[in-house]
Amino acid sequence: MRAIRQLAVGGPEVLELVEVERPSPGPGEVLVRVRAAGVNPADWKIRAGTARRIVEPPFTPGLDLAGVVAEVGAEVTGLRPGDRVYGMVFPPHGAQAEYVTVPADALAPVPPSVDLVQAAALPTAGLTAWQSLVRTAEVRSGQRVLIHAAAGGVGHLAVQIAKAHGAYVIGTARAAKHGFLRDLGADELIDYTVTDFTTAVRDVDIVLDPIADDYGPRSLTVLSPGGLLVDVRGTGPDRTAVRAQAEQQGLRFVEFGVTPSVSDLADIVALAACGGLRVAVEQVLPLADVAKAHELSESGRVRGKIVLEVP
Repeated sequence: MRAIRQLAVGGPEVLELVEVERPSPGPGEVLVRVRAAGVNPADWKIRAGTARRIVEPPFTPGLDLAGVVAEVGAEVTGLRPGDRVYGMVFPPHGAQAEYVTVPADALAPVPPSVDLVQAAALPTAGLTAWQSLVRTAEVRSGQRVLIHAAAGGVGHLAVQIAKAHGAYVIGTARAAKHGFLRDLGADELIDYTVTDFTTAVRDVDIVLDPIADDYGPRSLTVLSPGGLLVDVRGTGPDRTAVRAQAEQQGLRFVEFGVTPSVSDLADIVALAACGGLRVAVEQVLPLADVAKAHELSESGRVRGKIVLEVP
């Protein structure tokens, strides 16, 4: 089969399309014929050796996949060949390949109304937005939610998830992306290139921060008493000072980490199937263009997601 392999830590040039042996599913696993693989910031951070999760080369990168079950291993129930599925995997046996073995309990069915390219864009970003807002923050109707980088992969899904739970949603994004975000349901938008959000918003119940750096301490200043800052950035500065500042001010701070969950994946794709969650795919590239996909993702200017198609 064809697969992307990374033989060394470095820039996008270390990614190669190679021929490797197709794996076989073990007990409790399924073999998935990958049709599409989402690209996330975590992919290039792992490639560059800056992610929390250190992976030693050689390995196949990629966290997000959608495809069709090709074969099931022993002890697998509930899935059979031909089923459309999506979910998360982790290097060294990543998603950017024609076939990948996945634990059966890490995959959720994809309804017929959801395209596999769209499904492949959902796992990591969708789980991050869903779990941080629904599981961690317990977002509810009437709350004011501030989402930084609202047009990004996590951000544009978080806007919709917060709205689906009845929140008033404020987003930070460049002005050129405000129309896109209004269409997704954002109530208020701040162009961070011309306006300091700390001067434009107050009395926020939840802040979702995928940026870190100085956004953490600045975000604390806009929270209402007892408010919550959820930091979803995988890498960045030490958060000890932010945590201490939050405690001193009677605020809550959570450094969030995504966890694969079939039940959450099922809820996310059900919301997409009924039209309550639209995933924006800015570009679909062939698997061989993985280096270009990494470069685009690393630019920080992607609206929504990039997906690699695996025909």
